[in-house]
Amino acid sequence: MRRILAVLALVTACSDAGKADPKKVMTQRQRDSAIGETRLPGAPGVKGALRVQDSAAARNARLDTLQ
Repeated sequence: MRRILAVLALVTACSDAGKADPKKVMTQRQRDSAIGETRLPGAPGVKGALRVQDSAAARNARLDTLQ
């Protein structure tokens, strides 16, 4: 079942490669977040990486206010 969904996602992603609507294009962050919310293998790792990235960005912002 997962293989069928993966193939369908791949075909859908490749079908209109040159005609992407700029309003519907997702950022890398949005794509990673969507993947992290799925039940795909590795999704918890993606979600964890986003959490670490957010934590580092928040820490850097705090450090920047000290200078």
